[in-house]
Amino acid sequence: MKRIITTAAILAAASGAVFAQAPAQGASNPLGSFLPLIVIFFIFYFLMIRPQQKKMKEHQKMLNELKKDDRIITSGGIHAVVVALKGNLLEVKIAEGVKIVIDKNAVSAVIPPESQAVTPEIIK
Repeated sequence: MKRIITTAAILAAASGAVFAQAPAQGASNPLGSFLPLIVIFFIFYFLMIRPQQKKMKEHQKMLNELKKDDRIITSGGIHAVVVALKGNLLEVKIAEGVKIVIDKNAVSAVIPPESQAVTPEIIK
């Protein structure tokens, strides 16, 4: 008498053997399983989150220190001179006789006056 072995029988026998041979594992340390996540969080914090927060604080400080006659560059690349401050709005002059009103948050940089501008040294 021949026995016909099906793949289902082979898989059932193999899985039973695997489960029978697997050693019983004790309770693992929960700190050990969360340690890689904690390390990744600290890496992200010091490489991405903290520098971004510092940059935002510096930009907000720059916006708060804006005053009349400051030369600015907008986020659209327009070079202008501040004529008036009106809350969160700035009236700026972009050409002789041309004034526009922009949002304060559109300012990306303040250009230092020529007396404070850094001039590169000529290397011989």
